[in-house]
Amino acid sequence: MCPNPLMNEKDKDRVLRVCQALREAERPVRILRGLAWPQNVREKFFAMKARALPDVAYASFDCAPVLETLQSARRLIDDRSVVGSWLARQANAIELASRMLAVAGTSEFLVFSRRLYGTPTDLLVDEKSNTLELAKLIDKILGDLAHVELGAPEPACYLAATVAAEIKQAVETKFGEEAPEVAVVEELSANALAGARRIRIRRSACFTDKDIAQLIHHEAFIHVATALNGQAQTELPILAAGHPGTTRTQEGLAVFAEFITGSMELDRLQRLSGRVLAIQMVIDGADFLDVYRYFLDRTGNEEQSFENARRVFRGGVITGGTPFTKDIVYLDGLLRVHNFLRSAVAAGRSDCLRLLFCGKLDIEDVPALCELAQAGLCRPPKYLPPWAEDLRFLIAYLSYSRFLNNVDLSLVTAHYEQLLKDAPQVGAVKANVSHTVPES
Repeated sequence: MCPNPLMNEKDKDRVLRVCQALREAERPVRILRGLAWPQNVREKFFAMKARALPDVAYASFDCAPVLETLQSARRLIDDRSVVGSWLARQANAIELASRMLAVAGTSEFLVFSRRLYGTPTDLLVDEKSNTLELAKLIDKILGDLAHVELGAPEPACYLAATVAAEIKQAVETKFGEEAPEVAVVEELSANALAGARRIRIRRSACFTDKDIAQLIHHEAFIHVATALNGQAQTELPILAAGHPGTTRTQEGLAVFAEFITGSMELDRLQRLSGRVLAIQMVIDGADFLDVYRYFLDRTGNEEQSFENARRVFRGGVITGGTPFTKDIVYLDGLLRVHNFLRSAVAAGRSDCLRLLFCGKLDIEDVPALCELAQAGLCRPPKYLPPWAEDLRFLIAYLSYSRFLNNVDLSLVTAHYEQLLKDAPQVGAVKANVSHTVPES
């Protein structure tokens, strides 16, 4: 692939025209909106005592106009260059997303979901590990901790209005006049969703002590920040588009933010692993009732279990075999983002770190954005999460994290297992790790 060390005005104009066309093609492709279930589906499910499969129909989606606009954009793309390859990937992701919406509710849906988001057994960059293994490990570790008192406060339900007030204060402080509206709404596909102009919180959602910080760092300081930064990229408007080709990295950054700020906790981590395990269950043939009961065993909460199962079956086939695989990207993206960050630091390329926030993008886009920044087309991000504003701590942490990768954990684990083998357990009190918590 040919680098573009120097872009002339003609090249820059072509990039701008392609980005504008891609942005136009992407606008009608709204995945979560197109796959949303009407509220009466849940009402009927519980009216039938949770014993019958839901009956869900999806509105038809005509992908022809999207494909026509993409065809025009592709005529201008030279995919032999780094920047051209980036543009081609954007076009491919938008096409796959539009085709996925067009076959919602059929077994063909999984073909496109798999290509856009992957599946739990897909190999990571190391060509050895996968997200399913991580989910199983998390589940095992948290299960082994069930007897330990971890010091969590008593279960509490913070109301949506309280959460909205605290988020509103945080975003106004961070974004000033560009701060999004924070609204409490009656119906939402998750407990909270964020865009550049609006953060919505479901009125019936119940929040715990760490959920407010988690929502601020995940939804506001990542999703809102990258949306606003993308809107400022007037020469590269496609960076304002949060299409499925960028979802893995965007959610990976958001979950990494939860870890690095200390707002991640066990309920949240268990919820992320449970989604991955449930998606694999559906691929293996589980139907909606199987997955609903699986989540009910984990949470003890009927409404939350329905919502968890709904996330897995949006756009898929209720009788099994065809899930919506998007929810693997939280753990999959976390692994990729964390590994990229520490590898970039180890390679002496910390100059790339802040590029991750210049808009809606995928890690694989970074080389192209380096060239576009050099050409004056990609602007530095206006807004950064607090943990990325001062890179001293982040680079120190990543340097240490990178060294840990060289340690043979199997030998270390064997040593300490032997050390603790005969030591009595201390404070054998079961921890509460199944609170009802918000879905992001």
